[in-house]
Amino acid sequence: MRIIAEAPGRAGVVGNPTDGYGGTVISCSTLPRARVELTVGGEGLTASIADQTKTFGPSAADFELADDYFDCLRAVVQYMQIYDFAATIDVTTKIPVQAGLAGSTAVLAALVAAVHEAFDKTLSPYHLAETVRTIELHYLKIQCGYQDQYMAVFGGLNYMDFRQKEHYRPLDRELFASVEPLAPFVDELPFVVAHTGRQRTSGTVLRPIRERWLEGDPEVRDGYERAAELARLGKRAFIEKSWKQLGRLMNENHRIQQKLGASGEANDRLIQVALRAGALGAKLAGAGGGGTIIALAPDGQDRLKNALTEAGATEFIPLALANGVRVEKSE
Repeated sequence: MRIIAEAPGRAGVVGNPTDGYGGTVISCSTLPRARVELTVGGEGLTASIADQTKTFGPSAADFELADDYFDCLRAVVQYMQIYDFAATIDVTTKIPVQAGLAGSTAVLAALVAAVHEAFDKTLSPYHLAETVRTIELHYLKIQCGYQDQYMAVFGGLNYMDFRQKEHYRPLDRELFASVEPLAPFVDELPFVVAHTGRQRTSGTVLRPIRERWLEGDPEVRDGYERAAELARLGKRAFIEKSWKQLGRLMNENHRIQQKLGASGEANDRLIQVALRAGALGAKLAGAGGGGTIIALAPDGQDRLKNALTEAGATEFIPLALANGVRVEKSE
């Protein structure tokens, strides 16, 4: 049996990172996707990831995390307790690595979907997203919200409400988020997504702010309540195609993150260049410390890209109103 599963990355448009704080986010999936090809059978579990290949034995000890590319697979095996699973798995991705586009979550979502399909287990999209989040948080020990997992599974352009999900619950008691597609109201995606050229890891950026939030720091609490409100206002701006208003909301969102120390010099430099080149709004596409920015530019995207390239942007990542996780199975 051969299974192919794919999942996209994502770029946060407005509201992020309040998905981890009971907030609201609008996000869009990337055209680049992660891909998992799984063939059931053989002896043991052999995986190829990032041009590296490794074979695992049936012992649970073989699946202890080792801080390498194979940890995502180890975490799935640990979660499902399938230490004797015999298969060959090939993982590839076109999502830039550590670019703030949830590329690692896309890989994990495709893996979880493929392995569940191999065992003829069907999960609803909501349950699948929450399962990926559970593995990422509790097995990979990555500080995370919910935006990445829901976008990997659902794909498209979504308004997502995470209210009452500010505190993590066990999977069997977790509330499902509200996911509302905005694609029917948008003729085209008026965004430019640019990579700063600096890799970043979301956990290192998010953890200190999460700790401040848990301690009741009013600057973080008030800032993220406002950022969540910006996404709720952004929903109307999208539906009415009020791009100037959406740009203002994106800019305020970035100022909040910048004030909390969650942006970074590379991001701020490209954001300023984008605004000077005519973008109506620009902000982080995910967590800061490097990674990727998203700029709103209904017009003049070529001029904007030229300015960003001169300022050091190394890559432009196209967005897409595509499906999230896709699974194909053949005998």
